Amino acid sequence: MPELPDVVIYVEALERFVVTQRLARIRLVSPFLLRTADPPLQAAFGHAVQAVRRLGKRIVFVLDDALFVVIHLMIAGRFHWKPAGAKIPTKIGLAAFDFPHGTLMLTEASSKKRASMHIVRSEEALAAFAPGGVEPLEADLAAFGAALERENHTLKRALTDPGLFSGIGNAYSDEILHRARLSPLKLTRTLDRDEIEGLHAATRATLTEWVERLRAEAGEGFPERVTAFRAGMAVHGRYGQPCPVCGTPIQRIVYAENEANYCATCQVGGRLLADRALSRLLGARRPKTVKDLKAKRRPS
Repeated sequence: MPELPDVVIYVEALERFVVTQRLARIRLVSPFLLRTADPPLQAAFGHAVQAVRRLGKRIVFVLDDALFVVIHLMIAGRFHWKPAGAKIPTKIGLAAFDFPHGTLMLTEASSKKRASMHIVRSEEALAAFAPGGVEPLEADLAAFGAALERENHTLKRALTDPGLFSGIGNAYSDEILHRARLSPLKLTRTLDRDEIEGLHAATRATLTEWVERLRAEAGEGFPERVTAFRAGMAVHGRYGQPCPVCGTPIQRIVYAENEANYCATCQVGGRLLADRALSRLLGARRPKTVKDLKAKRRPS
């Protein structure tokens, strides 16, 4: 799922490509995409784009006449810039936003159509889509700590809760916790002052670093390689590969449709966190420490 750094880069590119341009029409091919009926889709036609905003993980097109087009890309939704009037891809195409100088294509490479578009009128209506979490690159230590301790969740769950922190998801929460040297399963209300300060600093540093990396990668063009798995990440998507800090093989916990990737040495004092599926599979034979893991892999 595109997260804060990815969405920031999308917004910056869209500002370059479509702000001040007239949205001639929206060609909608997926009946699942549009989630509102009033104002109708046609109400957005012919209006100029005045600004593009990020609202959590959503992208908002601010049109004149107090209209807003709100898009959530979810897991597999992506934008692409194409020549004017480009044909919408048959299998993955959701919609095309036609401008005089080009077409913004919205695709979703998944059989589960989860991306959404809402058209609303007024700032008050737009405010209903605000997730409520603090902006992690703007929150000072006090605001960050207050959000963190609002409920007693695991750090992984807290960082990915949009009601607590805006724009952080599965990928960057892994990277933040590795930089902070904290277990994804540590409970928020067990953190001491130094750990909160360290997590705050790691959050800001990680997100800022990746915004800068992606900005440099996109340049003045349109970002086409938006993915949750990037070369240069420390732990996310790197199961079994060596930790870039200590060399320990990266571990993971899989749950529902998400996973937490971590370094047992850097983040959990050499212990392996229990994975329910792995525990059911291996039972008492499941390695519980990095030492056990190394012994299990050592040739007999």
